[in-house]
Amino acid sequence: MRYTVAMELIDTHCHIDVEDFDPDRDDILARCRRQGIARLVVPAILAGTWQSLLDLCRREPGLLPALGLHPVYLTQHSDADIASLATWVEREKPIAVGEIGLDYFVEALDRERQQQLFEAQLQVAHDSDLPIILHVRKAHDQVLATLKRYKVRGGIAHAFNGSLQQAQHYIDLGFKLGFGGMLTYERSNKLRRLAKELPLEVLVLETDAPDMTVAAHHGERNSPECLPDCLQALAEVRDEDPVHIAAATTRNAEQVLGLSR
Repeated sequence: MRYTVAMELIDTHCHIDVEDFDPDRDDILARCRRQGIARLVVPAILAGTWQSLLDLCRREPGLLPALGLHPVYLTQHSDADIASLATWVEREKPIAVGEIGLDYFVEALDRERQQQLFEAQLQVAHDSDLPIILHVRKAHDQVLATLKRYKVRGGIAHAFNGSLQQAQHYIDLGFKLGFGGMLTYERSNKLRRLAKELPLEVLVLETDAPDMTVAAHHGERNSPECLPDCLQALAEVRDEDPVHIAAATTRNAEQVLGLSR
């Protein structure tokens, strides 16, 4: 579904900077704006992409950078990358530190090294008083235990798929919970139940484009243009007006990320 009514949406997690979008990025962003997708949070993955990500965000209105080192790319991060993050954050003033976290789904990733990387980046977020963009797979309890030690300024648990109890722990720590393309699949029973039962004031929308595409485009490259599909799915599972959901999730994103209109 595509909306023509006046509503403003924020995609709180979109990798619009990656090469997948090189052929048609400008067209995608133009179509996003026509749909009311006014702002996109662009989390970094590798230190080598920080500069190009920042350049893109400066060039395109509404793109908001986050700087960090993604846990899945653990073997590509050097000690120098970790050490330089604080300098980049201090100089470039991103809106968040991210995408950071722990990934226990990929068994080959060294968990001890992941933990060291995560803690180093949490320290940067703490010292700079920035929220964080979290990547968590099969590691919610460990992430929560770590967050309780580092006391960062909250942030967003991207693509949240934990339990209601774990959700409450994130909420207590100042986090919002991101829901996106997987919500559009009818088989996502647990996720849809979570989205229904959680309070609306803790939910934000995301696409994670080019990954985690919506059901209507299964098997294709995901795009931030699909954010209205995520909105519609959230509205349906909660049996609420999409316009109300749009306003609330935008307000939630602005609050947790310290954004002004």
